[in-house]
Amino acid sequence: MEKPRQNWAGLANISFGFFGIQIGFALQNANMSRVFQSLGSSIEDLPALWIAAPLTGLLVQPIIGHMSDKTWLGRLGRRRPYFVAGALLAALSLILMPLSPGLMMAAVLLWTLDASLNISMEPFRAFVGDMLRKDQHTAGYAVQTAFIGVGAVVGSLFPWLLDHFGVANEAPGGGIPDTVRYSFWAGGLALFAAVMWTVLSTREYSPEEMAAFGEHEEAAGPVGDLAQRSIMAPLRWIAAGMLLAFATFERGLEKEIYLLAGLLAGYGLISLLAIQLAKAGRPASMLTGIVGDFSEMPPIMKRLAVVQFFSWSALFIMWINTTPIVAKDFFGSADPNSAAYQDGGNWVGVLFSVYNGVAAIAALTFLPFLSARTGKARTHIIGLLCGAAGYASFFLIKDPAVLILSEVGIGIAWASILAMPYAILASSLPQAKLGIYMGLFNVFVVIPQLLVATVMGSIMKAWFPGEPIWTMAFAAGTLVLAAAAMTRVSVPGE
Repeated sequence: MEKPRQNWAGLANISFGFFGIQIGFALQNANMSRVFQSLGSSIEDLPALWIAAPLTGLLVQPIIGHMSDKTWLGRLGRRRPYFVAGALLAALSLILMPLSPGLMMAAVLLWTLDASLNISMEPFRAFVGDMLRKDQHTAGYAVQTAFIGVGAVVGSLFPWLLDHFGVANEAPGGGIPDTVRYSFWAGGLALFAAVMWTVLSTREYSPEEMAAFGEHEEAAGPVGDLAQRSIMAPLRWIAAGMLLAFATFERGLEKEIYLLAGLLAGYGLISLLAIQLAKAGRPASMLTGIVGDFSEMPPIMKRLAVVQFFSWSALFIMWINTTPIVAKDFFGSADPNSAAYQDGGNWVGVLFSVYNGVAAIAALTFLPFLSARTGKARTHIIGLLCGAAGYASFFLIKDPAVLILSEVGIGIAWASILAMPYAILASSLPQAKLGIYMGLFNVFVVIPQLLVATVMGSIMKAWFPGEPIWTMAFAAGTLVLAAAAMTRVSVPGE
């Protein structure tokens, strides 16, 4: 049997929930640096405060992917229970965020918000693969990218629109302005409503139907493979983490690097435990399953992981630093309590809405057109280079209005990053493990964010103190490296 072909309404229902999820991400990405600085954070401390977001993604996505592959709750389905749980928690976090009395509360809510968004988002990636035939994967991820772009436009424009309708854009005596407060509250409601639309308008295929489509569980699990592995690799990870922690202490480096050291050592310890459990003949578990699948990733996934690493390094640099850059270099103020800084923050929302709007259009027009003629791999290379040009142009532009041109290039790259790697993977991975592999693939979205959050602050303090615009040079460079890594990816059938 073959899966039924979905019409455009079916494709839209499958991914409409991502419209709401991206409203939440857009509000977070465009406004959290502004929230932190409004509550008293210095620009040098922003990367440390952002650490919570990627760290939660690193922990949550593989676990949720593994669990959703093995879940079946009757009429509620396999992936949809996670949509509902994540959306409810994310909506509550968005509503509570503007009420934060201080930095610590805001950082905790950012952690909760990002974890909740990831609980909903990760199964959505696998949901497209579950519901669609392979010849519709590119169309499915293109529609998903379009909803991501439209949701991000809405989320990014909220504060700017409210300001133009007369809502206060400055808080008396400092703090979070009303434009941001009302935006987060409206965003929380929109997120929950959009996700529930997908939950109520779709029906997942049962395990019996998936088996009829020929998508069986693989006979060999990861535990047997782990039992044959040496413990030397985990020991090397542990040693690397300990050496990095010692170097950080000895040289007085930024304390955030201790987190990176802890993650290296922690991965080594988890891998060592999983290998020992497998060697002892213990039954398969979540731990051994995740570690085993991570160590046995298909070759195409490994090569795409390198591309993702460099791509998302650039994106995270942009999300952290665009508000300080635009406020200081284009609106003339680095003081978060000034009217000029808040105007700059609102303009960043407009800029972010532009690149997301461009992404929505490009996902349905430019990318399918180019992909049909040059292939997915070359299309992605072109998209990444467009983004690199957009970041580099920040050094050539003086008028903030002209930055819209920069966002066009960034928007094309964003559309390609969201669509092309997932379309390639969904057609190349075993369907029965699509959830866990999508979760593990997103680890390479999270790791560069953690690296940027732990290292970028040290680099800026050492070489470019008070000049955040130089982070755009790093962003442009990493996208060029991503394009170079993409030349090593060979797509089956192309």
